[in-house]
Amino acid sequence: MDMKQIIAKAIADAALECFEGCSLTCEEIAAMLELPPDKKMGDFALPCFRLAKTLRKGPPMIAAALAPKCACETIDHVEVVGGYLNIFLSRSCLAKNIVEAVLANPGRWGSSTVGEGKTVCLDYSSINIAKRFHIGHLSTTMIGHALKRIYDFNGYKTVGINHLGDWGSQFGKMVAAYKLWGNREEVERGGVQAMVDLYVRFHAEAEKDPSLDDLGRSWFKKIEDGDAEALEIFSWFKAVTLKDTQRVYDLLGVSFDSYNGEAFYNDKMEPVVAELREKNLLVESQGAQVVNLDSYNMPPALVLRSDGATLYITRDLAAAFYRHNEYKFDKCLYVVAYQQNLHFKQLFKILDLMGHGDWSKGMEHVAFGMVSYEGRALSTREGFVVYLEDLLNKAIEKAREIIEEKSPNLPNKDEVARQIGVGAVVYFDLHNDRIKDIDFCWDRALSFEGETGPYVQYTHARCCSVLRKAEAASMTMENADFSGMTDDEALDVLMLIARFPEIVRKAMDANEPSMITRHTTSLAQAYNKYYFEHRIMDENDAAGTAARLALTSAVRDVIKTGLYLIGVEAPERM
Repeated sequence: MDMKQIIAKAIADAALECFEGCSLTCEEIAAMLELPPDKKMGDFALPCFRLAKTLRKGPPMIAAALAPKCACETIDHVEVVGGYLNIFLSRSCLAKNIVEAVLANPGRWGSSTVGEGKTVCLDYSSINIAKRFHIGHLSTTMIGHALKRIYDFNGYKTVGINHLGDWGSQFGKMVAAYKLWGNREEVERGGVQAMVDLYVRFHAEAEKDPSLDDLGRSWFKKIEDGDAEALEIFSWFKAVTLKDTQRVYDLLGVSFDSYNGEAFYNDKMEPVVAELREKNLLVESQGAQVVNLDSYNMPPALVLRSDGATLYITRDLAAAFYRHNEYKFDKCLYVVAYQQNLHFKQLFKILDLMGHGDWSKGMEHVAFGMVSYEGRALSTREGFVVYLEDLLNKAIEKAREIIEEKSPNLPNKDEVARQIGVGAVVYFDLHNDRIKDIDFCWDRALSFEGETGPYVQYTHARCCSVLRKAEAASMTMENADFSGMTDDEALDVLMLIARFPEIVRKAMDANEPSMITRHTTSLAQAYNKYYFEHRIMDENDAAGTAARLALTSAVRDVIKTGLYLIGVEAPERM
């Protein structure tokens, strides 16, 4: 049930009756409907100014003609104010219809089949081999994960791709360092950190002995040429890295369908380069091969270095062709920081110039801002790096301390601490528009007040608690009477529930999970206000109690769904 669509249909039917030859569709009218700034002005409003040209009448005349014809079970009455048609809903009818619709479709309220038969590829996280997973990877990982769930929820087939950073001369240096000073037991025991230590030592020793750089290059050449020993060590480094990072992915609840990274495309670039040459798109520049993009206000895209070496964009071109051929995607999203804006503009333009605009138009760069920590910008050179596993574990510890203080008798403290700690980090990351920079702050992230993950999780737990108490008191949701649910607090809750499907669609269309995060926060705030203003369980009003319990159950379901879509768990007790 989409409330806007119901109202839009009533208006469309009225327009068809009032105005000869009117061809306004429900979708067109739904797009015009607004939410008035004050409830006294109605629950929805239709500004008739945009209809004046089509219907060749003044907006007040249009509104006056439509008013007596707008009739449906959901609309209580309408008022004409100037060129506006203000629509007042039947609150009890709204309550009954919305709550029953949510409870009849648990966990699926807001879902759709709009993506049925379509595929979307999502490139996100993209960790680097032999480097620890740091907080800078949080946004790409969680935005991508949330979008995967949102597209799934709307009927798409989704392909989550972790495009590993597993190619480049640094891996030759890693192998050289391992051969010189490492041993298998230490790396197995120390994991990625042991590899990082070897890499740091290599650079320190190379400062004193520059010939080590030649040794590193020679080992990378062996990797490129398929040398058995070099590939075995290189593949082992990848396995150790993925084993380490899997702990973080497990904490976050994130998974992927493909781990094909840069190395996977090493033997797939030649056909792309050949096609660029065939279509006269490659030109020489100081010995290198570039695609000239001056006509599109972009610098040249470097495809081959003067020594014939490929670059990141060469591999991304090969990846685009592979994904198109393998998955036949309708959309391909790259969840990558905004610093790569130019790279993706060049990538998409090159594909278009190659004559593949028919499918490359479905490719989109989903950019996001940078992450700082407690007011400090992250800097590897300055030695200020916050590793994500450490951050999550610290969040869990802090959540455990809060639980000990607030809920010392909670039976499953460790599990709830994990849900709250990890949820707080994810919620904090996904609360603001993705393009905004984020400054991670402990006090704000773990607060049980305001617009935070713990606050919304606690509201979900509160709903669960109310329903458990009702069950213990043998109070049910049967024979609910919604006729008394006409107060403003209930209306605020109901309208937010009613708008949830629209918000989910908008979040998908804009690739913006924060829309769901903020809407779920608003629903939690509205329910808490309702909870404090109204007695949910009244032994002298069984039918009214049943209606309030049904509303509580619907709120619980929608909050849980909203949290799920952004990758946050919903504890039942806190």
